[in-house]
Amino acid sequence: MINFVYKNPTKIIFGRGTELKVGEEVRQYSGKVLLHYGGGSIKKTGLYDRVVNSLKQAGVEVVELGGVMPNPRLGLVNEGIKICREKGIDFILAVGGGSAIDSAKAIAVGVPYDGDVWDFFCGKAEPKEALPVGVVLTIPAAGSEASPNSVITREDGLYKRGMYSELIRPVFAIMNPELTYTLPAYQTACGTADIMAHIMERYFTNETHTDLTDRLCEATLKTMIKNVPIALEEPDNYNARAEIMWAGTIAHNGLLGTGRIEDWASHNIEHEISAIYDVAHGAGLAVVFPAWMKYVYKNNLDRFVQFAVRVWNVEMNFDEPERTALEGIERLKKFFKEIGLPVSLKEMNIGDDRLEEMASKCTNGGKATIGNFVKLNREDVYNILKLAV
Repeated sequence: MINFVYKNPTKIIFGRGTELKVGEEVRQYSGKVLLHYGGGSIKKTGLYDRVVNSLKQAGVEVVELGGVMPNPRLGLVNEGIKICREKGIDFILAVGGGSAIDSAKAIAVGVPYDGDVWDFFCGKAEPKEALPVGVVLTIPAAGSEASPNSVITREDGLYKRGMYSELIRPVFAIMNPELTYTLPAYQTACGTADIMAHIMERYFTNETHTDLTDRLCEATLKTMIKNVPIALEEPDNYNARAEIMWAGTIAHNGLLGTGRIEDWASHNIEHEISAIYDVAHGAGLAVVFPAWMKYVYKNNLDRFVQFAVRVWNVEMNFDEPERTALEGIERLKKFFKEIGLPVSLKEMNIGDDRLEEMASKCTNGGKATIGNFVKLNREDVYNILKLAV
């Protein structure tokens, strides 16, 4: 286990009806807020009205910016920065899933910065300050409600890049599992793959003596495996939805990565897919992760055997442990398929004509490597994408 520092100041307000507390939470920070959200779903469900009424009852002035799209765009971020500066807004409230939250975080670091906010996403600069961000979560998936991460897509060149800063962890996250009842099955499934991928990016490490976090990762994965089929069969099953929602936060709030060297190659590869083809991030991860596993498993066979036995209940084959590892990968792939996700690029109507382009962009034209479990160069990324076809 390696040295680590863990701090997560996000206040979690979890349970039924908790969105009604949003006004009193925001009022502790500001009397004027940018309400940032996606399409019309929060208005159809009545959540928008409940949030706005709570804010107004607390004496908070509301300025709106809707229109956040999946794989949130830099253009809307810049619009939000402009609005906040012009209207003197000093708090951002994201209502929605990871896209709305990531967009809000990007606005938060962009408002006090003199340069182009994209500088933070391409590694040219690090933020020194940010506006506080609050969250009302509606989609368990990205874990952005308690993470220090944001991922944005720049329309020019179709680049999807992330940034990390402790300054952008939300100050609070309101999480009512009831708000997820109306999610389409496919969106629930995509969120599932995203959550599981966040865990697996941490689980597959070469670091030793990580027994506690190994077990925490395995328990969170098994919680998803058990409860997702229930939620898909019974969309208004509160207990299943609650387990999934809390697992999504635990998966990406930093706890499961303590003492470990994390990987993140699969996420980097998927970012190139969703940047170009605008597919759901979770769907892309369901395709990429099994392909990555098949490419790297021999690097640390014992860890893949452990994954198969502990997470997927594969019977250990002591004579041929490689078969045990491969069966674990197949069971992950089968699970994704059973909950309605694609497991190949072909199933997302993506051909092989831009694989080299994606591999090149992913590795900065071949100048960089990605991942830590195995350092992957441009050729490696291309080969993984070929396996995913």
